[in-house]
Amino acid sequence: MLHVRGGVVAAALVVVTVTGCQGVDVPGDGSPSGSSAATAGDGRAVSPLDNPDGTKPGLAAITSEADRAKARGLIGKVTTKGRGPKTGYDRDEFGYAWMDSAPGGIPFAHNGCDSRNDLLKRDGEKVRFRSGSDCVVVSMTLHDPYTTKTIVWAKSRAATVQIDHVMPLSYDWQMGASHWTKGKREDIANDPLNLIPVDGPTNGAKGDSGPATWLPPNKRIRCSYAVRFAQVSLKYELPVTASDKRMMLEQCGG
Repeated sequence: MLHVRGGVVAAALVVVTVTGCQGVDVPGDGSPSGSSAATAGDGRAVSPLDNPDGTKPGLAAITSEADRAKARGLIGKVTTKGRGPKTGYDRDEFGYAWMDSAPGGIPFAHNGCDSRNDLLKRDGEKVRFRSGSDCVVVSMTLHDPYTTKTIVWAKSRAATVQIDHVMPLSYDWQMGASHWTKGKREDIANDPLNLIPVDGPTNGAKGDSGPATWLPPNKRIRCSYAVRFAQVSLKYELPVTASDKRMMLEQCGG
């Protein structure tokens, strides 16, 4: 569960939780622990309906009924099937984290900056780079859409921010990516459409869950999260489980 552009930190600076983590939270109101102060509003975040390629920051709430209807229409296009076995899954099947060389023409690829730092630069504010670099982020402020926290991030607190794969890589594997070429798996693992910097412990709790068993604690952006999950599903022609699709529709009033 973790590959967009926000602040940048050396590869070791951001601890990334890979799909298949142990903890799984059923959707609820629980708020994760942390020292970050909560914030209202979406900061610079953009609605996923206005960000179909994932190059704009964040995950703003979808609030109008017209937009929620559009969201339901998009989610309705997602196909369903049962979740397959995890046999053979390994993070390395999706390339190393975080590569700049995904071959399929995804945004930000081959720009001289790895995908993790691309995402930190995309979503971070007050971004500071390592001396002599315009890529490696050493500090930033992140408005986390999953928890509403404002996280003041620095190298000394690296694990407080992780990169979430909205559609987790293990989930992808079980829904059909096990039969893909290595290049296509590298694309979905590094595509900014599938990547959001978020609160680290919250990302760890998600593991490789689909929307039926995990949703962001911030209820305001659950419809947006469902839309982003659907956007990734449709782009890569990956189905979701029937229970996940029902939950996605429910978040947008369906």
